Amino acid sequence: MSLNPFLIVAIDGGAASGKSSTARALAERYHFLHADTGSYYRALTAELLHRGVAATNPAAVRAELAELKLGTEVFLSQARMTIHGDKISPADIRSSAVTSTVSHFAALPEVRAALLPYQRGLADVARKHDFRGLVMEGRDIGSVIFPNADLRFFLTADPAARVRRRANEGQADAVEERDRLDSSRENAPLACPIGAVAIDSTHMALGDVVERISRLISARQFRA
Repeated sequence: MSLNPFLIVAIDGGAASGKSSTARALAERYHFLHADTGSYYRALTAELLHRGVAATNPAAVRAELAELKLGTEVFLSQARMTIHGDKISPADIRSSAVTSTVSHFAALPEVRAALLPYQRGLADVARKHDFRGLVMEGRDIGSVIFPNADLRFFLTADPAARVRRRANEGQADAVEERDRLDSSRENAPLACPIGAVAIDSTHMALGDVVERISRLISARQFRA
């Protein structure tokens, strides 16, 4: 038996389904690079709003995106987006203005096309920094970004439970409305990819979700 040199793990799911907490825990446990793609869409949304661009004007969005230089800062196990070399403030991307509009920007083919090569390129970033894998979370990772990922998961949870989770984090989030927008968009809709492992975390503790996924990762880390 030998250690698999590099694994890509895709975790998809709706708002507050537990993706980020699970991915962070897995990244720390296995020395994987963690890519929170939701933060990238939020970062672009914050930047476009700052530039006075609305999601209802795709031509303006496309023009502004063409001027943006996206980069990556690796901080501990996190892959953080930079724009023109500048770090993104967590407070900025979690503002109510961004939260209420990010799904509208994310539905635009122009935005998704701009982020596709950036997200796929994070596998090379992980390898360059000697991580043993990449765990990427979002809404189309296992279906569009890395359809051939070594492992693909789809997390779900009851809407009421997800609202409580956001409230416990001190945030207000219309999870059902965001799910509706993300699931109904024409480009890369939120859906469980064929062949992905679906996990309902409504009545599961975070540790239980992490352990279930960890068993499958550990099994794939070694090959004959």
